[in-house]
Amino acid sequence: MFVRSLVFATLVGIFMFAAVLGTRASQAPETTVRALELISPLPDKPVAAIKWFKDRGNKDAIPALIQALRFSDTHRREIVDAIETLSGESGPKSWSAWMLWQQKHKEIKPFNGFATFKAALYSKIDPFFNVFLHDGVAHEIRLEEITWGGVVKDGIPALTNPKLLTAKEATYLTDDELIFGVSINGDTRAYPLRILDWHEMFNDVVGGVPVSLAYCTLCGSGILFETAVKGRKKPFIFGSSGFLYRSNKLMYDTETNSLWNQFTGRPVVGALTGSGIELKARPVAITSWGDWLKANPETRVLSLNTGFTRDYKPGAPYGSYFSSDKLMFPVLVDETRLKAKDYVFALRSSGAEKAWPLSLFEKKAVINDTAGAISLSLVGNAKTRTVRAYRTDGQIFSQGDGADSVTLDGENWKVTENALVGPDGKRLHRLPGHIAYWFAWNGYLGDGGEVAKAN
Repeated sequence: MFVRSLVFATLVGIFMFAAVLGTRASQAPETTVRALELISPLPDKPVAAIKWFKDRGNKDAIPALIQALRFSDTHRREIVDAIETLSGESGPKSWSAWMLWQQKHKEIKPFNGFATFKAALYSKIDPFFNVFLHDGVAHEIRLEEITWGGVVKDGIPALTNPKLLTAKEATYLTDDELIFGVSINGDTRAYPLRILDWHEMFNDVVGGVPVSLAYCTLCGSGILFETAVKGRKKPFIFGSSGFLYRSNKLMYDTETNSLWNQFTGRPVVGALTGSGIELKARPVAITSWGDWLKANPETRVLSLNTGFTRDYKPGAPYGSYFSSDKLMFPVLVDETRLKAKDYVFALRSSGAEKAWPLSLFEKKAVINDTAGAISLSLVGNAKTRTVRAYRTDGQIFSQGDGADSVTLDGENWKVTENALVGPDGKRLHRLPGHIAYWFAWNGYLGDGGEVAKAN
């Protein structure tokens, strides 16, 4: 997400703050009232609030102080001093460093009324954030770790039922450009990354199946989810909330305004929290336009005519981020096996979660492996970030004559979007999965999933 100036609190007028304080804190406990004073534009209020929390001596104020630290332009030294006093630790001076510290210290819980404070803080940036964060909001992730990604609600606009072109009409694409390739029930689509980098989400119907591609540019993952859920009358339609959790986008559904974890497909804040809903993942491939077109000549392609004015040249919005090994927002990551922004292929929703470093496919195009009790073969190309996984019966496949074939016992099998197809017509079906940066998979599935060795 594009990072604007983070010093918005100082731009809010006294009248607006008084209104916020009056409506949110009239019957709030003193901790909440004092926390709201941390973000007051009145110069004496934050100083007094910082001192009050410091003298009070309870660690439950640390999350609010860390929030205030990000947006404070004049009281940073006093806030850091209070955090150090309450935590008993010294060293980190920046907001990002204290966010990492907070992620490590799950035992520290914010005071009752923290959600009120957080809602008031972010309503200063965008009043529409109140539909996501408010008093008593249900949540299954730590509210203190939700952070602003630099844009307002829908500041990164989703594409819903976007205009498509025939392959011949898509003259703007070059063969080596990367696209998200989707094929369902014979309906084949290409969604170029140069467009999705700006929108991060599409809601569409492919092959009669309502789907959303939830694309988190920060964590390098585009995940295709089915949006029709049993027991609900209508498919979900998703947008970008403007919020992040551990450098992963929090998308929202337009029906309930619940926040969803993009990586897991679960609602984590709001009305649907605890509902048990988890979106089903579908196969999606990143590949080059040239390779996709060769294998799928009847494909349709996303049009540049999106209804929005953007610089749709390749790499325009995130080129520097993609080429850097640095993260844009703070998140803890175990780098003993892989670096934070190493790419992995993540197997999803198949009874087992497992990740394979993309670098493995630099050495060979076909990897035969297992994930839990599942035998599978993966066909990949590290250069184009392309990996497709197929469930097998334990057969050992080898690389074929081209990218669209593998061999088994000297016979060629065709690599398709839905299955490996043998010479006798036998089909070994494809499994859902996607590419992601290591830090994202490690942060959400690292404790419960396997990782193939990067040898």
